[in-house]
Amino acid sequence: MAFTLPALPYAFDALEPHIDAQTMQIHHGKHHQAYVDNLNKAIAGTPNENKSLEELVENAGSISPAVRNNGGGHWNHTFFWHTLSANAGGSPSGKLADAINKTFGSFDEFKTKFTAAGTGRFGSGWVWLIVKPNGNLDITSTPNQDNPLMDVAETKGVPILGVDVWEHAYYLKYQNKRPDYLAAIWNVINWKKVEERF
Repeated sequence: MAFTLPALPYAFDALEPHIDAQTMQIHHGKHHQAYVDNLNKAIAGTPNENKSLEELVENAGSISPAVRNNGGGHWNHTFFWHTLSANAGGSPSGKLADAINKTFGSFDEFKTKFTAAGTGRFGSGWVWLIVKPNGNLDITSTPNQDNPLMDVAETKGVPILGVDVWEHAYYLKYQNKRPDYLAAIWNVINWKKVEERF
């Protein structure tokens, strides 16, 4: 069964002025669509054709680079769109807020460390807040379209927050200023969704 591009859960301009409509149109309609199309090509006629996206991602180390990269790109972007929302931002509450404060000292300290991990990712990739197998929170970063669910991930865990730090996510508005993009994205993080995942 072929994979399809999921609709954005909001309008292209919903995240203005923090993420511009043109970036969202290109990022969703061109980049994410290309991952879906290339994933479908890579699995056609192979044993992977009948596997779920989660199965492909979890077994990234034993599948072809084309399936790993495009499957990861599809999973990561689908996750990312729901991490963002209009009229969002602020800070987490409840058990997630308690866990962040316990792990990182404060929400501000968490944001500093998360931003540093995203800024420090050489080249293209992602920065994540994950729940590790022991139940603790951790911040990690992955290259390219890898994610912490993959068997090849340096730090494994269940993502609850992920931010795309590929240049295509921010270059039209922020050019090469990734720290400015990462500073702005806190204004559109959907903490209710992150809390649900937690």
